[in-house]
Amino acid sequence: MPAAAEDASRPDEPDSRAGLRETNAALRARVEDLEQRLRQRDDQRRAMIHIMGDLHHVNRRLADQRKAMLHILVDYEHDRRRLVNQAERLDNTRRALLHILQDSHESNFRLERSRKAMIHIMGDLHETTAQVRRREQDLRDKQEQLVQAAKLATLGELTTGVAHELNNPLNNIGLFIGNALDVIELGRNDGDIRRELQSATRQVRKATEIISHLRTFGRAAPINREPVPVNQVIERALSLMSEQFRLREIGIELRLSVENPTVNGSPIQLEQAFINLLSNARDALMTSPRRQIVITSEAEASTVSIAISDTGPGIPEGLEQRIFDPFFTTKEVGQGTGLGLSITYGIVQDHQGSITVFNNPGGGATFRIQLPRGAAEAQAMAT
Repeated sequence: MPAAAEDASRPDEPDSRAGLRETNAALRARVEDLEQRLRQRDDQRRAMIHIMGDLHHVNRRLADQRKAMLHILVDYEHDRRRLVNQAERLDNTRRALLHILQDSHESNFRLERSRKAMIHIMGDLHETTAQVRRREQDLRDKQEQLVQAAKLATLGELTTGVAHELNNPLNNIGLFIGNALDVIELGRNDGDIRRELQSATRQVRKATEIISHLRTFGRAAPINREPVPVNQVIERALSLMSEQFRLREIGIELRLSVENPTVNGSPIQLEQAFINLLSNARDALMTSPRRQIVITSEAEASTVSIAISDTGPGIPEGLEQRIFDPFFTTKEVGQGTGLGLSITYGIVQDHQGSITVFNNPGGGATFRIQLPRGAAEAQAMAT
């Protein structure tokens, strides 16, 4: 039985083997297909990994771009706000410019009106300036007239002393001429006649000098600036006042600088200023028991100082500044015009100088004048 069975099964073995081979072939094909699919899947997985990496990089770039976009948006918002603010400022500027243009237009109208008004003002100012110049000229003319009147008034006050000074040489002239006539009548020699006539001639010269001095002081001469020796002007002023001082028993003490300094000025005006101060000192000594006037001149580096001191009652307290005011006087009514010191002050100011007054410690007052030295002397002192 077994042998028969084996014999019965043997015809089917080739078919089984063929089936197995087909199955193996199918399985191999299936395995190969699966392996190919696995390889494809592995390739897809790798590709997917690369794609995921690329996507990760892309996501990072997108995140960076998003952040950059956010920054851009923030900057854009800031820029937009700045633009809005600038637009508002521009609008405000435009409005302000419109107001400025309107104001400028109105200002142009006002300037035009102001220009026209200025033209009228300039015309009025020109006329006013011309009037002021005319008035200044009138004032200068009146001041010169006032100074001339003051000089004539001073000459009037000096008449008594000058008449006495002229009387002496005239008497001497008469005496010398009488002597000459006696010599002629007696038939004496010509030498005595010549001597008497020469003495008479000297007296004539003396009288002529006195009259010439009075004429020079009294005439209305143009004011010229020239080098003036201060000591000489003081002595000339004193020569006109000396007889009045002698009659009133007023002593004079001169302390003049040995340098004999000069100033640049008008000798006639300076002489008038000194005569006014001497006249003021003379009047101040009328009631004083001791009557003394001290006149000093000092040469300094750039100035000349002249002081006239008296032993009178001095200046009343509080009047040191008012004493130079026009028409101010401490004398009784009818005894002074109040112009002497004012004219003196003006003369000193015209000479670029200064005048001050103060009371002396021992009594009396001192008037001090300071004048700039002449240019040549000042330069010599500087070198």
